[in-house]
Amino acid sequence: MKVLVLGKSGQVATALVSARKGVPTGWNVEAWGRQQLNLSDVGGIYERVVRSGAAGIINAAAYTAVDKAEREATEAAMLNSEAPAEVARAARQMNIPFVHISTDYVFSGDKSTPYVETDPIGPVSVYGRTKAEGESRVMQAHPGATILRTAWVFHEHGTNFVKTMLRLGREREEIRVVADQYGNPTYAGDIANACLQIIAKTAAGESGTGGIFHFSGSGHTTWHGFAVEIFTQAARLGLKVPACVLPITTADYPTPARRPANSRFDCTKIHNDLGIVPPDWRPALASCIEYVIKAEP
Repeated sequence: MKVLVLGKSGQVATALVSARKGVPTGWNVEAWGRQQLNLSDVGGIYERVVRSGAAGIINAAAYTAVDKAEREATEAAMLNSEAPAEVARAARQMNIPFVHISTDYVFSGDKSTPYVETDPIGPVSVYGRTKAEGESRVMQAHPGATILRTAWVFHEHGTNFVKTMLRLGREREEIRVVADQYGNPTYAGDIANACLQIIAKTAAGESGTGGIFHFSGSGHTTWHGFAVEIFTQAARLGLKVPACVLPITTADYPTPARRPANSRFDCTKIHNDLGIVPPDWRPALASCIEYVIKAEP
């Protein structure tokens, strides 16, 4: 049986294809990119997915260029809300498990404590609004679907904060990093394992797998704290790191799209209801950095 993953080139999709644990016995993971399914062609999604032969679907595809979305709202809405709704509609018709990956950007970030699933959403960017709309439309199309919100994703592949910091660490002696935004770094491989566990539990008929769940790495920090940990681990492995990592404020680093000041997630629900425990992100970071070093020419 096949777990169909949408978003072939993304960090989570890459992790899903290479997953070694969590894949249900007798299942295989198949990732589709634009060649197999053009999500911009919303009218053709339903029929193509219904004919896919999938026994479970994980939607890891999204428009994730947060700042660019401010001027490309139509494109962001198409990929983040319209397309997922059509995939969800197809999954419901097929009566198969469907996991849709969402984001911390559905919240304003104004809360002083970690967000739980029942907190009111309040996106403050085009990206956040389109992802929030996607959540709503997915649940309308497939009430039994699972929405997995995550944040601050990193992996060996793709573009992310870890790889950017490692590159800048080689090039500069001083780096300035925002220190007033808080969140939980999350390894894409851990997200992949959580998605596969949800698919397996849903396919096995376990109750309570539908709805919204938060999943992020255990232990919160700031972007500055994340950078410091990256360079600490990189230095242990003999990499060149900057002499100084200066903390700055969000106001010191203006961007077209507003970022949530608080992206911390409370992951109690996914632990209690599904038995899925988010791991500490630091060991995964160490493995990620080692892989990046070995992969460099």
